[in-house]
Amino acid sequence: MKMPNMIDAKKRNNDKINYVNYNVSLDKFGEGKKFFVRTYGCQMNEHDSEKIKGMLKSVGYTECDSVDNADIVILNTCAIRENAHDKVFGFLGVLKHIKDTKNPGLLIGICGCMSQEKVVVDEILSKYKYVDFVCGTHNLDNLLNIIKDKIDNNTQQIEVLSYEGDVVEGVPVVRDSIYSAWVDIQYGCDKFCTYCIVPYTRGKQRSRTKESIIEEVKKLKKDGYKEVTLLGQNVNAYGKDLYNDYNLANLLSDVSDTGIERIRFVTSHPWDFTEKMVDIIASRDNIMPYIHLPLQSGSNKILKLMNRRYTKEEYLKLYNSIRSKVKNSSVTTDIIVGFPGETEEDFEDTIDVVKQVNFEQIFMFIYSRRVGTRADKMENQIPEEIKHKRFDRLKQVFEESVEENNKKYVGTTQKILVEGHSKNNQDMLTGRTDTNKVVIFEGPEELIGKIINIKIVSEHKWYLKGEV
Repeated sequence: MKMPNMIDAKKRNNDKINYVNYNVSLDKFGEGKKFFVRTYGCQMNEHDSEKIKGMLKSVGYTECDSVDNADIVILNTCAIRENAHDKVFGFLGVLKHIKDTKNPGLLIGICGCMSQEKVVVDEILSKYKYVDFVCGTHNLDNLLNIIKDKIDNNTQQIEVLSYEGDVVEGVPVVRDSIYSAWVDIQYGCDKFCTYCIVPYTRGKQRSRTKESIIEEVKKLKKDGYKEVTLLGQNVNAYGKDLYNDYNLANLLSDVSDTGIERIRFVTSHPWDFTEKMVDIIASRDNIMPYIHLPLQSGSNKILKLMNRRYTKEEYLKLYNSIRSKVKNSSVTTDIIVGFPGETEEDFEDTIDVVKQVNFEQIFMFIYSRRVGTRADKMENQIPEEIKHKRFDRLKQVFEESVEENNKKYVGTTQKILVEGHSKNNQDMLTGRTDTNKVVIFEGPEELIGKIINIKIVSEHKWYLKGEV
């Protein structure tokens, strides 16, 4: 049993990161059995779940679409907010009922960021003894051995490293799309924003080699993929730990040179967003003009308390540079409401930036305390009632601008990567503009997976309607 340790997780050292190839050779112990994977959280977790599915299929498991039919259920978890914790523990109750009443042989496992939190694993050991295994983010490539040990020994397996493992290439992947693909470029984060648990759950920054990334993109293009999204906890810091003179701007240029039709990247940190990056994006047609640029707060005082290392003025300067240089660019953001010490004046500073910038989309969050982070120990925690009132005010200000933002698309022709049928209306197809706006329209199934021209005919708050 290897338990997570938050003190060890915080440490940063100069140990050399090993780059190794995936090498797990097991018999087909999953032959004839079915798995179900549920994913919580960010795009990194979505791609990790694709790896989980790939590993399970490599030993004979097949995927099913219901926990009722599964022999093994894996929850790939998120630790960013308390709400994510609550959802996971609530679903564990559902799985316990299935295990007690219908399927006593059901294997239940937890992966992802929650597995790296000691308070979570302690709770599993005391209250959720029916969970069969827990696997950390740093040793996900060892998942199959952990499952096999559970099956062979019939004992609960807790295997969580609190230090960075190797950068493992070649982990089997079952991608959810055959047209658009996630591509990891770096893992971990060294920024230590005071509210954020990610540097503890994902470890220090480790970049993949440029050769591995470019080779993966070339293969995806050869296999017919139209779009790649470069992933990292802080993509803008790519290469700082690995190269002296090669960074994300260089990587974007090299990935663009592969000829893949669409390139996106998330998630950015304004501190590492250079003018060279802006220039590269502006000069390449296959790098999408969609940039997610988290603000978090418009107050310089709160930004300092958050350890964000930029000011409101510096953020606005970067935003204006993007908007002036990148043609038809779209900027979206994250904002946290109710951070410790936030006054009405601080909140109004955030509202001021929102009104100035007129973001295409805002992902709004009420501050959630995370055990082990510096902000959790700060004084002047904001009462929940005030947090919610500020959240509602921010939401109202943003929604007043949505219609105005959407109207500029009506009457224009947009290039759309057709992703499939609309989830809410199977008679309609759906895709995204280069600025990541959702568009629904009528059309034949043969269009799925193609990049086509769509005329936008109307706007509907959270999506656009178009016609071929």
